[in-house]
Amino acid sequence: MRGVAAGSNVPFSSIMVLNVRSEIAFGDGCTALSWKIGNTSILAQNWDWQHEQKENLICLHIDRHGKPSIEMITEGGIIGKIGLNSAGVGVCLNAVRARGIDFTRLPCHLALRLCLDSDSRGGAVVALQRAGVASSCHILVADAGGGIGLECSSIDVIEIPMSSEGLVVHTNHYVKEHLRVEENILFEDSEARLAKISMLARVSESPDVKSVRLMLEDEEGYPTAINRQRTEETSIETLFSIVMDLGSVTADVRTGRPSEVEDKLKLQPNNREEGGAAWVLF
Repeated sequence: MRGVAAGSNVPFSSIMVLNVRSEIAFGDGCTALSWKIGNTSILAQNWDWQHEQKENLICLHIDRHGKPSIEMITEGGIIGKIGLNSAGVGVCLNAVRARGIDFTRLPCHLALRLCLDSDSRGGAVVALQRAGVASSCHILVADAGGGIGLECSSIDVIEIPMSSEGLVVHTNHYVKEHLRVEENILFEDSEARLAKISMLARVSESPDVKSVRLMLEDEEGYPTAINRQRTEETSIETLFSIVMDLGSVTADVRTGRPSEVEDKLKLQPNNREEGGAAWVLF
């Protein structure tokens, strides 16, 4: 964060506030899934947020000595978001609204960065359980061996293992019981989207980038569908979709609603020359 502040010539406090924005204001409405069958491991999500924030989305490539390289889609100034690293660890995020904050634990976006700094899904889970997360959210982390959901609150991190079909799916409400945590449902359509993405996965023959990309285009329940459209009442819509193939360590990114693609990008953290450069504006 200090490096971003210095490079952008803005106060460190401003960058810090950006990276704790989920602890200040709840928002993002997203649908995410991890799916592991045979040698295929897919991690994907639609990221829904205010239409006005689209112009602030960037692709960030990070190279460091002694740690995996990272490529992620994030908002300008935020150092941890949705993407994957060169070790084949990917991460997605769902907002969940529940009371409580613990300033001794990691803010949500820094918890995402902790996952992307990890060499494996198991390593990410151990690190997050040790550090804790300051506020409510769901973090879906996966590698070539499959995925695991981490429902976080200010007092606990509860794991959601893969189903017998190799699936973990999540939207914007808790699916596990969190004792002493008061949840306020963020989006009334969250349960319907969870049921729909679960059904789409069950009727699909096998996971691959193409089939999962089609799932993210689903408009049942329009405009508050998996593929979300803004309305006169709210500017929240799907701003980008991402489908990661963790076996090949690549990701297919499409900006705009999945059915109205505005731009395409391929993330390849093991190949910076082809996969993108740092701070690419859409």
